[in-house]
Amino acid sequence: MLDSLSRLVTGISRATDQVRELEALADQALQEIRVTSHLLHPPLLDETGLGVAARWYLEGFSQRSGIQVDGEIPEDFPRLPYEVELALFRVLQECLTNIHRHSKSSRADVVLRSSPREAYLQVRDYGGGIAPEVLRQFRDNGSNVGVGLAGMRERVRDQGGELDIRSSDSGVTVTVTVPLGDASAEPLPPTQDALSSGMRSL
Repeated sequence: MLDSLSRLVTGISRATDQVRELEALADQALQEIRVTSHLLHPPLLDETGLGVAARWYLEGFSQRSGIQVDGEIPEDFPRLPYEVELALFRVLQECLTNIHRHSKSSRADVVLRSSPREAYLQVRDYGGGIAPEVLRQFRDNGSNVGVGLAGMRERVRDQGGELDIRSSDSGVTVTVTVPLGDASAEPLPPTQDALSSGMRSL
């Protein structure tokens, strides 16, 4: 009798421990879902615009990944049409995710600028680059790449913009320009030298 009771108590104790473990896992999963949701669509993007949201994201990304991110984002970066802000934010996220997962780069540079005529985003890493054949196929027909690069291009195209990817053995540079509708305004000047002109570290 005592043996049966002891086994019953032991079984209940083990079941209780398993329930607690499941509750802990559920709490952890819920927290991760909340964090992911927050990163995918941060409230700052709606409330204060792309400039503030991008600076916030770069800082958090650098802390989480250990990758040094230098950003050139004006403090007075203006509000843009919502769909443009969302597209550029998603491209920024995807670029940094790719750097973290694939490039093995310890640092990255980000430039975000705008004029009445267009918005401009450039993200550069210092990793091993993309294989020339892979990049050629992407430029020709969008094949042989993951959904990330293809998704970036579609988002930019949906806004009437252009996405350019340059790669070498010293890294990858992704450049995005999106028109803002004022054809009479002067376009942004060439910016290839912007990344070497001194980046403001976050």
